Amino acid sequence: MEFDVASMPVGLRYNLLLGSIVPRPIGVIGTMDAAGRHNLAPFSFFNAVSSEPMVLMFCPVSRGDGGENDSLRNAKPVAEGGTGCFSVSLATEENIARVVKCAAELPHGESEFDHAGLTPRMCARIPAPYMAESPVHFECETIEVKRFAPGAPFGGNMVLGRVVYARVDDALAHPRMHIDPAKLRAVGRLGGQWYARTGDRFELERG
Repeated sequence: MEFDVASMPVGLRYNLLLGSIVPRPIGVIGTMDAAGRHNLAPFSFFNAVSSEPMVLMFCPVSRGDGGENDSLRNAKPVAEGGTGCFSVSLATEENIARVVKCAAELPHGESEFDHAGLTPRMCARIPAPYMAESPVHFECETIEVKRFAPGAPFGGNMVLGRVVYARVDDALAHPRMHIDPAKLRAVGRLGGQWYARTGDRFELERG
């Protein structure tokens, strides 16, 4: 089968990407609005971008009416009306069932932390909460937001953030920051409602 992507409905494009680009790491993004209300949401359109400077990105989708979702509204730069920052926690085997609950569409201002039974902790350097149940956290100052279809229903957006602070559980700590995957037990996203554990691993030498 071959497809002219421009003529595909957005829902089919989404399914094609989710089922093909796998597994994807899951970043659990913590933000806070100007009124101090917390928001927590998982994103599998998420990854590391650079180590110098240290940059992470996540990609929130606009709402069906073309408006911004809470994560984007909160994390966008201060000049655009946001708080200019966000935290990143990681989805693991231990927390994934509760993390998935954070994807529920709650009324604006209602806490996903409370809904999912997760613990908010305030970041050290930025005005945003992070998820205490994650063994690794990053605190990011928003660099910019790239809007691929401004105002369009379900339009894509990319939020780039410079990491200014990080914390790692002592059990994972290593002098050279080699994180033990057997201890991290990260979970990856597949298509549909499928997820993947990272327990089946193998090593290969480069070159």
